[in-house]
Amino acid sequence: MENKAYRGHVLALPYPSQGHINPMLQLSKRLASKGLKATLATTLFIYNTMQPQSSGSIQFDTISDGYDEGGFAQAESIHAYLTHMEAIGSKTLTDLIIKYKNTANPIDCIVYDPFLPWALKVAKKFGLVGAAFFTQTCAVNFIYYLVHHGLLKLPISSTPISIPGLPVLELEDMPSYICVYGSYPAYFEMVLKQFSNTDEADWVIVNTFYELEAEVGSIN
Repeated sequence: MENKAYRGHVLALPYPSQGHINPMLQLSKRLASKGLKATLATTLFIYNTMQPQSSGSIQFDTISDGYDEGGFAQAESIHAYLTHMEAIGSKTLTDLIIKYKNTANPIDCIVYDPFLPWALKVAKKFGLVGAAFFTQTCAVNFIYYLVHHGLLKLPISSTPISIPGLPVLELEDMPSYICVYGSYPAYFEMVLKQFSNTDEADWVIVNTFYELEAEVGSIN
């Protein structure tokens, strides 16, 4: 039986792909090094594929995206996957919070990937702290932020492109969903919806460091 005293219990919820899971895992390790209990929740399919081993600092648990046998490949379409992920993910995230509620270490905070904005709604329903963790670079997030708020009009009709805090860009320098406008509309909608409720988050964390993106960091 675990009896170690922790400063708090953080549940980390990444979008279920490697480029999002790895940064969230590293952040979880960092939080654990500061005396917090960290639990990384992946989808059941990802968990069964990776078979991660809980350690003294990090433990693993699961939610469902509605495609437990095959993950994204089992979905009929991108839109179907994201729709099921929100519906089933919200329910199973709720179940996971309740699971820990009457233990020695109930969940205090959810660190979620903004690709899953519904996770913040679940956190607030239980009165938990919600922290958005952007796993992409600050520069890419800033460009999507401008598009989301109508400050960068699409499709881009003229180049070069001038964006505060960034060097002058050509079209091919832009994120792929903007460079090839209209490609993968469901994914493009998802990256814009990242900002739908981040103003309600208690914390916003970005996967970067100041010296790497000092100019764009100062804009945000």
